[in-house]
Amino acid sequence: MRTITLEEHFATPGFLDGPGRDLREQARQVGSRAERLMRDLCDIGDGRIAQMDAAGIDMQVVSLTAPGVEQLEAAEAVVLAREANDALAEAIATRPTRLSGFAALPIAVPDQAAKELERRFSHQAFAGAVINGHQRGRYLDDKFFWPVLEAAESLGAPIYLHPTRPPKPVIDASFGGFAPLVTEMLAGPGFGWHIETAVHVLRMVLGGVFDRFPKLQIVIGHMGEGLPFFMQRVDVMPIELTRLKRQVSEYLRENLHYTFAGFNFPPTFLDLLLEVGVSRIMFSADYPYGSMAKARAFLEQIPVSAADRARIAHGNAEKLFRL
Repeated sequence: MRTITLEEHFATPGFLDGPGRDLREQARQVGSRAERLMRDLCDIGDGRIAQMDAAGIDMQVVSLTAPGVEQLEAAEAVVLAREANDALAEAIATRPTRLSGFAALPIAVPDQAAKELERRFSHQAFAGAVINGHQRGRYLDDKFFWPVLEAAESLGAPIYLHPTRPPKPVIDASFGGFAPLVTEMLAGPGFGWHIETAVHVLRMVLGGVFDRFPKLQIVIGHMGEGLPFFMQRVDVMPIELTRLKRQVSEYLRENLHYTFAGFNFPPTFLDLLLEVGVSRIMFSADYPYGSMAKARAFLEQIPVSAADRARIAHGNAEKLFRL
């Protein structure tokens, strides 16, 4: 059974000197395990392929790790996105059957972001784009970003919406008051950035993004960032109130796709499966933050038929991303 993972990360030296410098500093403080993480992040060559082989992963769709370029000044974001995409394009060209990629986009400059998406998707066979959450407190429902979404819909390029930290006022109000590391984890991978992503998606729905761009497809990870649990609850906001063309849950079932991304949890998977069905679910490992081997083992254990397991493992991704 072919396996394709979709929320897999890399970094470049330029990224670690810029927006990723906190990652590198944490690695220096924590020690050997984090240092290995940094090494694995920067390896999009033989070492990564060897680990994929060992875990039984046939292809990774790779993207620049969070926080990406979204929090940078516009000019710096343009340069760093291009450099990261160039590095990824070279790796893909070297191993086209093993690697694909999501393009980093300088969404602070929407027209240039749209051109970067067109270049990478149409001419270098990238699978789509990655956007790491808000851009300095602005979300994709803001019409400022709609040229990027228009380009994505026109090209048929899916966008992977990856978590990022909430804006600082939200962190201070909702996650502050604890030891710094507790606040960091609570606002980040322990809870906050998943809820942040769920809210971002709902903002896109309620802001009319999918009425304006009905063919646009968004991918989110971590078994849906909590949204499947609320799939029916969000419809307490009726069409008469939202002025949308469909109920909120319909957009979540028709314009979104969902990946594992390190959430190897059977009850969470079952909720996602019951709410959206097999055709909207795709495999991921969240490498190198998550284990490819553990994700692969979990894939074998999910309670679905062999045919549906194959769709989740590779078929849905092949169809959506032209792999």
